[in-house]
Amino acid sequence: MTFARHDPIDDLDTLPRMPAWVTSARPETFEDVAFLSGAALNHLHVVLGHKDVPQALLRDRLALRAAEACVAFSGRPEREGELRDAVHLLRSVDLPGPAGKTYHHWRRAVERPLSLKALHRALPEYEPDQIATWLDGSDGGQGAPVARAASVLETIMTDVPRTEVPALILADAALAQALGWDHLVPLLSLGLKRADLRKQGEELRLACHRAVVPSAVEAVRLGAELTRKAARLKAVAPNLRAKGAGQAVEIFLTRDAVAASALPLPDRAARRLCDRLVDLGAVRELTGRDTFRLYGV
Repeated sequence: MTFARHDPIDDLDTLPRMPAWVTSARPETFEDVAFLSGAALNHLHVVLGHKDVPQALLRDRLALRAAEACVAFSGRPEREGELRDAVHLLRSVDLPGPAGKTYHHWRRAVERPLSLKALHRALPEYEPDQIATWLDGSDGGQGAPVARAASVLETIMTDVPRTEVPALILADAALAQALGWDHLVPLLSLGLKRADLRKQGEELRLACHRAVVPSAVEAVRLGAELTRKAARLKAVAPNLRAKGAGQAVEIFLTRDAVAASALPLPDRAARRLCDRLVDLGAVRELTGRDTFRLYGV
């Protein structure tokens, strides 16, 4: 008699957690750190492959955190709330400030399937040929994932100093390519420190391996959290009577934050729908304001 093996990833409420030995280990050698980063990335790969994880929403939330880290690297004071306002409340005739521009770069980097065209859209200041050259790096794009990402990061920071945002975006792109992912997933920017960006060679590779572990752990945790919240939103969706509510729900499932004006409903109906979803516990209001509100899963 044979028994089907239970796979915890089949349980929506219990996406597999990162093994405790990955999060609690205190590696001493380069080999130990590299082993742990590989284990963390492999576990994240499994979670990202689960059909119920809201992939676009997770990437957009991680893009916000990556932007926040990059803004902090530059010494600016804007944090999560200010970054959301800078992008989602921007009028079509306005230009974003430096912090908003950084967030725009990251959001565009994660929106579309990974390609040279998509990266040029995220970083229009650089020619496609230059982006391609950087992505190839010194190893011709053939190195191990983290080592390849570190090579791209070092090359860009050497060629064009003080360009943390494009360097980190393209380093994460190189990591995603090497792992066979369809989209860029912000990781290195979440774990690297500002001083790490000045390192080179083995020191930089070690810093990147160290950065990947907590970043992958946080991405797995966030993925599980957003999966539960997305399931709640999907559960209440059939009870929504407003015309266009189904499209609105899809928008909430792909974006970190949404203004009522961005929904495919008349203004008053959009505001009522947002309030209804908050009352149902399916979305939350993100700003704490009475006006110019933003909502998200």
